[in-house]
Amino acid sequence: MTVLVTGGAGYIGSHTCVELLNAGFDIVVVDNLSNSHPEALKRVSEITNKNFSSYFIDLMDRESLDYVFKEHQIDAVIHFAGLKAVGESVQFPLKYYHENLMSTMTLCEVMESNGVRQLIFSSSATVYGVPKQVPIDENAPIGAINPYGRTKQMIEQMLHDLVLSNSNWSVVILRYFNPVGAHSSGRIGEDPSGLPNNLVPYISQVAVGKLSEVNVYGNDYDTLDGTGVRDYIHVVDLALGHLKALIKVEQTTGVSIYNLGNGRGYSVLEMIKSFQEASGRSIPYRIADRRSGDIAICYAETTKANTELQWVAEKGIEEMCSDTWRWQSMNPNGYKELVAFGQKG
Repeated sequence: MTVLVTGGAGYIGSHTCVELLNAGFDIVVVDNLSNSHPEALKRVSEITNKNFSSYFIDLMDRESLDYVFKEHQIDAVIHFAGLKAVGESVQFPLKYYHENLMSTMTLCEVMESNGVRQLIFSSSATVYGVPKQVPIDENAPIGAINPYGRTKQMIEQMLHDLVLSNSNWSVVILRYFNPVGAHSSGRIGEDPSGLPNNLVPYISQVAVGKLSEVNVYGNDYDTLDGTGVRDYIHVVDLALGHLKALIKVEQTTGVSIYNLGNGRGYSVLEMIKSFQEASGRSIPYRIADRRSGDIAICYAETTKANTELQWVAEKGIEEMCSDTWRWQSMNPNGYKELVAFGQKG
């Protein structure tokens, strides 16, 4: 089976490529490198000792994308590609609507014209907006509160409509909670552009000395230690969820939606403490005011994925933090070339 992975050089995409190759799948990667680095794909090949084709093109380049489908016998598509920073989406909403919606529309049109109708879509728990209760299951009402989340919500609706128009399509929508961690080799991991938007990469950059302290937004929530609680999932567990989803799209038609999360929450201070233990470094932090729109507790109900996909998140907070630290300490500048003490490393 040959799987086209859009955004395969990105954080989640590169880890999924490793698991696909290790499981015996053939892959083809498409990535425009807007938020990723070709070095990630080189390391995927080194980790797995396998070669694969990659194309550094934009999904909205219909002609080039069609060429990829004509060159390879694609059986299914895992669609990671897209802009993903919540804060940036608030600043540049039209950019997010244009990039995320148009690229997915073009992809689906090219898939249809080439007779490929098996798709796994990378969605997000942001579609739930402010949840009315936790844990959040797949039947919870959706109502994203930022442009990034709304693009995911709109694409989900678009895929529902596509399947209604043609019952031969098989679509699995995966709603991620908070991916963290890295491959155990330390060779691939999260490499944010500029200041990290998420907690764990921010903590890891404080630990490695690139940032001075972690801002903890609010310590007066109704939680065990007063700080916000979120569902963090190891990126390798998340990647393995996509392999299970491939089995689903092969065997069924229609649309299926699954939460991929750990099924429990960790507080900000718990994450900081665990990272200190994993790294052996002190993580300075300061308490700041709550951020508008933040909620006290958010974590996933994962029973549906556990039972229907036979998938369970297995890695806990210790592995999340130790694997992140291994990646960060081995690659303090991410995939960018590091020159220190007159040597390249």
